[in-house]
Amino acid sequence: MGGKPQISLCSPVSSVVKILPAGLTFTHPTQSAITRKGHDFFHELRTLNPSTPTLVSAFENQNQAFSSAFAVLTEAISARAFPAASIAVTHQNRLIALKSFGHFTYEADSPPAAPATLFDLASLTKAVATTTMAMILYERGLLELEAPVIGVIPEFKLDSTGSPDPRRQEITFRMLLAHSSGLPAYEKLFLKAHSRDDLLQAAFTTPLSADPATRTEYSDIGFILLGTALERIAGESLDVFCQREIFGPLAMLHTTFNPPPATRPQIPPTADDRTFRNRIIQGEVQDENASVLGGIAGHAGLFSTAQDLARFAHAVLHSGRPILRPETVALFTRRESAPPGTSRALGWDTPSTPSQSGKYFGSRSFGHLGYTGTSLWIEPDRQLSVTLLTNRTWPDCSSQLIKQVRPRFHDAVIEALGSNLASNND
Repeated sequence: MGGKPQISLCSPVSSVVKILPAGLTFTHPTQSAITRKGHDFFHELRTLNPSTPTLVSAFENQNQAFSSAFAVLTEAISARAFPAASIAVTHQNRLIALKSFGHFTYEADSPPAAPATLFDLASLTKAVATTTMAMILYERGLLELEAPVIGVIPEFKLDSTGSPDPRRQEITFRMLLAHSSGLPAYEKLFLKAHSRDDLLQAAFTTPLSADPATRTEYSDIGFILLGTALERIAGESLDVFCQREIFGPLAMLHTTFNPPPATRPQIPPTADDRTFRNRIIQGEVQDENASVLGGIAGHAGLFSTAQDLARFAHAVLHSGRPILRPETVALFTRRESAPPGTSRALGWDTPSTPSQSGKYFGSRSFGHLGYTGTSLWIEPDRQLSVTLLTNRTWPDCSSQLIKQVRPRFHDAVIEALGSNLASNND
């Protein structure tokens, strides 16, 4: 091939999907939807996903039923683990807990948190938005898990020295989703990149910290790449796609990237940023790299309520209906077999020992955490989901008490549901 293609960093896939480095080819598998002809397959996708059974509100007795679990959170607020929290628990088609705790900050006159309060989800964005978008594109035959990333992001071929690294040609979308690409966990790209294009270019050329597929290292950089690749494949931005294909169909009415400025005073602040943005971060994404990316990124940026995430979890528990097929949900939420010892599924995590999910979530469970103190854990065998949203990063990210609170809260929830649930942890 000749020189590097001249394309925008946000080019749709039609201009880049067939661009591969010299000597590298990729053939779509025989059963790939991409190789099918006509529109019958896409009609089939639309008709295979009936509506999800209604999630019935049944939390009238939650204070009594979950008194021990709620006490964990009120004690955590007193210990300054976080100033505000909002939770939701679903079990067998019922929303059995929906409650908020604390205030936006530790000041006495701070607004109280409410069930409708939006929280910065941080890395829950990876699971709820980016991974779900990947699942939808995979179903439609537009994303092949074993395809090389450089087929969609040719800029990824070179590292920050400007030299090609042949290992980068081996990195697939499966590796990005499973955090086994060899990319580092995190880089403060925002310190040198002051625009979206500059930060994307810095992410595309971040040097590998390990050979691909040799170890698991949770990577924000990998999901920045993944989010951009999915935007190119879909031909539209992450927020637009997710609103139409995920949040809208699931009636997640309050879930959004970049909440409108008028709503920001109604959102708990996540940081008193005195080093980068030099302002209180309230109603805008806490993550600095995502901020430079305009608040819309594959690794962070989503805001939501506990009830909206309960609706999302309810759909996932019902095999993805109405937005996904059961086979896709099973594929993406099953723990990967490699690299050895990984707890990662595709875009999700699974319980390890010890786990932030506590000691009762079973081996088929999956979930994700967020840096701001958020989490969502889903247990398909018990038809159970637990959402916990906090702003533990206020004011300066110093408190790590959330790591003790999460497992205690999850354990208390399951114990409150009865001995059968608590004993069925295999």
